[in-house]
Amino acid sequence: MEHLKHTTELIGMKDPNIIIGSAVKYDSHIVINAMLDYPPKQCPLCNHHMIKYDFQKPSTIPILDIQGMPTLLKLKKRRFQCKSCRKVRVAQTSLVKKNHQISHPVCQKITQLHTEKRTNTDIAKALHISVSAVQRQLELLTFKEDFSRLPEVLSWDEFSYQKGKLAFIAQDFQTKKIMAILDNNRQTTIKNHFFKYSRKGREQVKVVTADMSGSYIPLIKRLFPNAKIVLDRFHIVQHLGRAMLATRIAIMKTFDKGSLPYRALKNHWRLFQKESRKLSDKPFYSRTFRQTLTPREIIEKTLNLSDELRYYYDLYQLLLFHFQQKNSKYFFELIEEHMGTVNSVLQTTFKTFKKYKKEIINALEFPYSNAKLEATNKIIKDIKRNAFGFRNFKNFKTKILIALNIQKERTSLILSRA
Repeated sequence: MEHLKHTTELIGMKDPNIIIGSAVKYDSHIVINAMLDYPPKQCPLCNHHMIKYDFQKPSTIPILDIQGMPTLLKLKKRRFQCKSCRKVRVAQTSLVKKNHQISHPVCQKITQLHTEKRTNTDIAKALHISVSAVQRQLELLTFKEDFSRLPEVLSWDEFSYQKGKLAFIAQDFQTKKIMAILDNNRQTTIKNHFFKYSRKGREQVKVVTADMSGSYIPLIKRLFPNAKIVLDRFHIVQHLGRAMLATRIAIMKTFDKGSLPYRALKNHWRLFQKESRKLSDKPFYSRTFRQTLTPREIIEKTLNLSDELRYYYDLYQLLLFHFQQKNSKYFFELIEEHMGTVNSVLQTTFKTFKKYKKEIINALEFPYSNAKLEATNKIIKDIKRNAFGFRNFKNFKTKILIALNIQKERTSLILSRA
C-alpha cells in the first residue's frame, strides 16, 4: 500500500519532472498535454557539461483510462546537447522505458488482466493498444522451474491441447501448484522431465493420484519408488457405469422396438445408471407406463419385465454400494463370484479392476483423488475456449501458469452499509 499525494500520481505518473500543461476531453477520449523537463546533466560519453536544446515532437503514450474513457498523454521531451562532442540526448522518464511508447501502469495492467483468463484481443481492446503489444508483454513473463523438490502428494492427468493432441499436467495436491505442463503425454516426455529431479527428490513423493490410464502406472512405479498409486474414484465408477450402460443397451435390443420393455429401457435409461439410494421419491407422469410413478416404481416395473436385467442391475447396485462404503473386501469378492456368469463387457471391466486391485484399494483407503486437478483442467478448458484455441503451446502454457501459479490479491471491494 502507498499514499498518492498528487493528481499526477493518481493517474499513474509518478515522475516529478512531468508537468501537465492542459487536459482536453473529447467525445471519444481524453488528451493530456505535458512536458518532460529537468536540469541538464553531464554527457554520458565525454562527461562534459550539457545545455538545454529544444523539445522533441510530442510522443503519444497510452495511459490508464480516466473517467472510463481512453486517455492519451502527449508528452514533449526536453533535448540536451553536449558543448564538447555536440551529441544530442533526450530526457528520460520512469513512466516509459527507453524507445517504448506504452507506459508502465499499462504494462502492469496487461499482466493483471492475463491472470483473469482473458484473451489477448480482449485485453488490447480494454487498454486501447495493439494485440502485438499484449503478446510482447506475455512473452516477457517467464516461470523458473524448480527441480530441487517435489510434493509428497502429486496428481497426474492430461488435457486436450489441439484436436487429437493431449498435453500432460502434474499438480501439487495440497497447494494446487502446477508442477509440470508438457506438450504431449508420451511416456518418454514425462520420464525425461521427471528425471531432471534427483532420486532423493523423487523418493519424497509418497502418493500419486491418476486416472485408469495403463501407461501411467508402470511409469509412476519407475519414477517414484516410494509412492503409492491412488486411482481416481470417479474414473472407477465411470468405468463401471459404462459397462452397465452397454449391458442395458444389449438387453434392450433383444426386445421389439415397439414393446413396453424396449421403450422403458430406452426412455428411462438415466434411472438405471443412478445409485438406487439416491433415487428421488418425487412422482412424475411417465408416458411409457402412462401413469404417475416415482423413479423407484419405474425401476421395479421395468425389472419385472426382464430377469436378466434384474440380475445385472442388482449386481451393479451392490458393487456401487460396497465401493461407496469403501469396503474393498466385499467389492472384490463380488467381482470374483460373478466373473464367470456376467457378459463379456462386464468381464472386461472386472479383469481391469483385478489388474489394478492394489491401486483401487488405495483409492478406497486414502482420502486423495484427482478432483482438484479436474477442477484445474476445467479452468484450462475455459482459457482455451475463450481464446478459440492456441497454435503456440508456449503461449498456452504461459497463460495457464499465469492464471494458476500466480497468487492473486483480493480486489473485490466491500462497501459499508449505512
